[in-house]
Amino acid sequence: MNGGINMTNEEFQKIVLEELRGLKEGQEQLVSRMEQLETGQEQLVGRMERLETGQEQLVGRIERLETGQEQLVGRMERLETGQEQLVGRIERLEIGQKQLEVGQGEIRKDIKSIIEQTADLTEFRQETNEKLDSLMEDNKSICQILGEHEVSIRTVRRKII
Repeated sequence: MNGGINMTNEEFQKIVLEELRGLKEGQEQLVSRMEQLETGQEQLVGRMERLETGQEQLVGRIERLETGQEQLVGRMERLETGQEQLVGRIERLEIGQKQLEVGQGEIRKDIKSIIEQTADLTEFRQETNEKLDSLMEDNKSICQILGEHEVSIRTVRRKII
C-alpha cells in the first residue's frame, strides 16, 4: 500500500466523479454568471448608447437655446432703441402740450372778451327791439289818427319821387 491510503478503484472513481460533478456545477454557475455579465454588459451598452443619444439631443437643445438667446438679445436691443425713440417723442409731446396750454390761456382771454361783447350786443339788440316795438306802436297810432288812406297816399308819393 502506498503511503497508508487504502482505497479501491471504485471509491477512487466515486471521488473523481463527485469532484467532476462539483467542477461541472461550478462551471455551469460560472457560465450562468458569465451570461448574466454579458446581459448586464449589453444593458450597459444600451444605456450608454441612450446616454450618448440624450447627450447629443441636449447639445442640440443647448445650441438652439443659445441661438434663441442671441435672438432675444437682438430683440431687446431693438426694444431699447424703440424706447429711446418713444422717450424723445414724449418729450416733444410735453413741449407741445405746454405750448397748447399757453395757447389755451390766450383763447380763454379771447373767449372772455367775446362773451363780454356778446352780452353788450344782446343788450343792444334788446334795446333796439324795444325801440322798434315802440316805433311800431307809434306808427299804428299815427295810422289810426291820419287814417290809412292818407298814409297810403303819402307812401305812394314817396315812391314816385
